[in-house]
Amino acid sequence: MVIVARLFEEGGEFARLINHMYGPKVKKTTEAKQNLEDEIGDLMFTLMCFANSHKIDLDKAISKNIDKVFSRDKDRYKKK
Repeated sequence: MVIVARLFEEGGEFARLINHMYGPKVKKTTEAKQNLEDEIGDLMFTLMCFANSHKIDLDKAISKNIDKVFSRDKDRYKKK
């Protein structure tokens, strides 16, 4: 499951960047420069590769997720 290992690697890079941006961890001068757009792109690409290798229809999966969240959270926030 090389793709899963890659997903966790990319997730770690994303988490590290968020920690550098908003958390207490200071970036070392020896660490490569990262940006949020690139890290999110890496995560999304890896997830797409995983979905493709498992013949998962991403349009269907995302649509189902949106429906689930909208239904579950319909009364969660106050409307302005």
